[in-house]
Amino acid sequence: MKEDGSKGNEHVHTDFREKMTYGEYLKLDPLLSSQHRLSDHHDEMLFIIIHQVSELWMKLILHELQASVLSIRKGEMQEAFKMLSRVSTIQTQIIHAWDVLSTLTPAEYIQFRDKLGQASGFQSYQYRMVEFALGYKTPHVIKIYEKDRELHEELKQAYEAPSLYDAAIEKLVEAGFPINPSLTNRDYTEIYQADPSVEQAWAEVYKNTDRYWNLYQLAEKLVDIEDSLQQWRFRHMKTVERIIGHKTGTGGSSGVGYLKKVLDHRFFPELWDVRTKI
Repeated sequence: MKEDGSKGNEHVHTDFREKMTYGEYLKLDPLLSSQHRLSDHHDEMLFIIIHQVSELWMKLILHELQASVLSIRKGEMQEAFKMLSRVSTIQTQIIHAWDVLSTLTPAEYIQFRDKLGQASGFQSYQYRMVEFALGYKTPHVIKIYEKDRELHEELKQAYEAPSLYDAAIEKLVEAGFPINPSLTNRDYTEIYQADPSVEQAWAEVYKNTDRYWNLYQLAEKLVDIEDSLQQWRFRHMKTVERIIGHKTGTGGSSGVGYLKKVLDHRFFPELWDVRTKI
């Protein structure tokens, strides 16, 4: 018996002179070399990594949301449900990231906050694209990205595209519900407003789940995602309040005040209202 612990590992590959390694596949050198502190403070590394990890998760959320919209519009509902379930699971990871960041105290953050300049999470273009994908279209945020023509165009396309909820409403129409025609021909750059015809349709879905099982599942997937997003927003607000109180944000926003305000927005309003009516 070998004492070096190698028994059973005789076939493990160790010669990678002409083969791709794990690090090369994941591009770990550039990834792990992208944490550059602008101060000498120990906790700036925490601040950078938490935000970078959140951006990676948001990239995957966008990947799943955009694909799910296409699947719903093509009638591939089971595929869409799998993607939307994955989004909800990813959201739990992002929510818990705030628990890690909240270990940063006000006394620690103040040591390097000035190094951020006007950089702020308010400027996260991926977060804006998530909002766009869910139907929350705010035109002023696109202006932030005018310096990058390619990115600005990508954001503009996402801004003008139908949202996840628009795709869901299309399925209500296909199921024969008398949906207000203006909703299926609307300007997708406008923030969606609740409509009685959509609420009535969802009420019928919830009252007849066996008949409209796919629509019922879709509705619950949407509620899961909005519920988690609001939890994320709340944890964001409380973490900011815990670390900087009611100071103005580095990007110029009102900080906690702004974050509290966006908590009032509902992405899929009828799916919440219908719970009172049925």
